[in-house]
Amino acid sequence: MAVGQRIQSLSPARRLTWPAIMASLLLSACSTFQSGSEPAAPAQPIPPSAPATPVVTPQMQAARDNLKVIASLQERLYRIAAPLLINNADLCKAQARNLLGFTAKNKYSYPGEYAEASAAVLGYDDVLQVSGVLAGSGAAKAGLRKGDDLIAAGGKPLPKGHDAESKAAAIFGPLTANSATLSMTIARNGSNQTLNVPVTRACAFRVDLGNSDNVNAYNDGSRVMLTRGMINFAQNDEAIAYVMAKELAHNILGHAGTMRSTATMASIIDNLASVRPDLTMLVGTAGVRPMPADYDVAADNLALYMLARAGYNIGNAHSFWQRLSGQYPATALNAYTAIHPNVTARLAAMDRSVSEIKAKQAAKRPLLP
Repeated sequence: MAVGQRIQSLSPARRLTWPAIMASLLLSACSTFQSGSEPAAPAQPIPPSAPATPVVTPQMQAARDNLKVIASLQERLYRIAAPLLINNADLCKAQARNLLGFTAKNKYSYPGEYAEASAAVLGYDDVLQVSGVLAGSGAAKAGLRKGDDLIAAGGKPLPKGHDAESKAAAIFGPLTANSATLSMTIARNGSNQTLNVPVTRACAFRVDLGNSDNVNAYNDGSRVMLTRGMINFAQNDEAIAYVMAKELAHNILGHAGTMRSTATMASIIDNLASVRPDLTMLVGTAGVRPMPADYDVAADNLALYMLARAGYNIGNAHSFWQRLSGQYPATALNAYTAIHPNVTARLAAMDRSVSEIKAKQAAKRPLLP
């Protein structure tokens, strides 16, 4: 745009100041000349000013602190889930898939002020970055690392910006369905490199963190979720694995679909997966019906086999579930036992399952329920 065009685009008030600005520029130019025979000393260069430090508001700092906690808990869930998902592919039946074994996000994976927080705390931008690698997966074996930028897969450029996660999943799915390995281009430390990632047969269930303090866990047929409150109650990885395996077992057995509670559970998981969930949805029972005793007993049995096959100690399962039901009984609405109230039947069945599994381990027989 020409200078004259820019002047015409200014408001009348601003056009009035333009001659004065031009005059002051001319005057300052003339003032560099001095009378007399000695030339003026050259002006000293002005050092460049340092970039202004961005102002971090209390709201931004709160978002950053919250995101640190969320990212840490989600990474912990991935680590605990890895052996359960990878070592039980033959028990997952129709839900087993060829997977690469990593998760990826960018700053648009988070809403509002959390996008800024993800850039400041996690180093995210518009490029998909590896956020977690499942131990024992093909991605781990190929050397993929948390923090790697995803550039291309199978020669196809990977998407950036908004909705990059879902768009990338649409690319990865067909590429891994019938291939033993996938060539991936990643950026690490400023340079690109190619990794040949073997696919891993695993249970294709997503494991999410619920951002609420109610002590509960949910499943909707394709996902499982443990709340922050449940993780804090369980405390150690072994106890967290007990809860996770139980929800995975409900998915494998199709209980949400049979009970026609898939939509209800999905809406709860969608809500609590947000960094800013609507906690009013958790009032009362949140529309969730109690699990029948026979469903819970079947899920407990399968979960114990999955835990043993994944290398977890199953000997403490009885005491954990007993402690949970004692501290949060069925009368505590929106807690785990309110959804799974048949504690006596569950504990008795668990004892039988643990004895059976230990006998098979001693005899070196296959751990199949």
